[in-house]
Amino acid sequence: MASLTYRDAGVDIDAGDALVRRIAPLARATARAGTIGGIGGFGALFDPKAAGFKDPVLVATTDGVGTKLKLAIEMGRHATVGIDLVAMCVNDLVVQGAEPLFFLDYFATGRLSVEEAATVIGGIAEACREAGCALVGGETAELPGLYATGDYDLAGFAVGAAERGALLPAPDVGAGDVVLGLASSGVHSNGFSLVRRIVAAGGLGWHASAPFAPGQTLGEALLTPTRIYVRSLLAAHRAGLIKAAAHITGGGLVGNLPRVLPAGTVAVLDAAAWTPPPVFGWLARTGGVAPEEMLRVFNCGIGMAVVVAAEKAEAARQRLEAEGERVVAIGRIEPGTGEASVAIAPPPGWFG
Repeated sequence: MASLTYRDAGVDIDAGDALVRRIAPLARATARAGTIGGIGGFGALFDPKAAGFKDPVLVATTDGVGTKLKLAIEMGRHATVGIDLVAMCVNDLVVQGAEPLFFLDYFATGRLSVEEAATVIGGIAEACREAGCALVGGETAELPGLYATGDYDLAGFAVGAAERGALLPAPDVGAGDVVLGLASSGVHSNGFSLVRRIVAAGGLGWHASAPFAPGQTLGEALLTPTRIYVRSLLAAHRAGLIKAAAHITGGGLVGNLPRVLPAGTVAVLDAAAWTPPPVFGWLARTGGVAPEEMLRVFNCGIGMAVVVAAEKAEAARQRLEAEGERVVAIGRIEPGTGEASVAIAPPPGWFG
């Protein structure tokens, strides 16, 4: 037998090294107070005291992008899925009152394309800068035989911290509180298995004009990245304006808002208070998806729900809007029975 190499088996060590050299400046650009060293070591170091914390509680999250990656791969557009990856993790941190500190990524593929992977990680670095956290490392895995050529997968891991007395939800969440909704940027990164099924059933290609977004192709419009709410929520929280917050991901409002409410309460939401963006109407009509299923799968235009005291609702709205959010009061917390729940009735024609 001729002498075999790792490259013969489908793994190119030189390509991996080239990727590390390519992304090192991107990672350095995300450095923040508390970062120790750079990428390339066996582990990443971070000093919470140097970041300004006195008695921190660490909060950790992990997530992925899901089958939205298939759309990015089929479109050949890789610049924004890294933003989705970071957003899904850091938005989960901030609803617990935590400031994101650092982020690591896992990029797995059948055959490494340095250019493609660098584009993905460029999006990760961009989102880390927006969220104020450091990209301290990660792992690139070339796995021939496990992934088809051209396919890749992403996972992210974020760690944040909050002072011990500043964790959310606050213990006094209860009846009379107001629920504010922060607008989403679109579908975000949940429900894409259903989105792809609807697109296939509708007979449109990714490069066709988007029926709900003039001037964009369908693929471009659906690849709009997940909004990052970190800076705005931290500003309102540090101003003493937030009691609880829920990142509206898979499960929608009905599945996520109860996670931050105490037993014996119900969030009564007024669906007439906001209009779902056109993409949701198009998905509902094209796929024949019932309103109840839409609410159970998608964010339907509300990417973050924030619970505030009634007397602070206007101040919270103003502060969040000053930070760039579009905010609408969508309901109140009322007494209930048993586990926390959400009551919402979509009005006729809500999805157009």
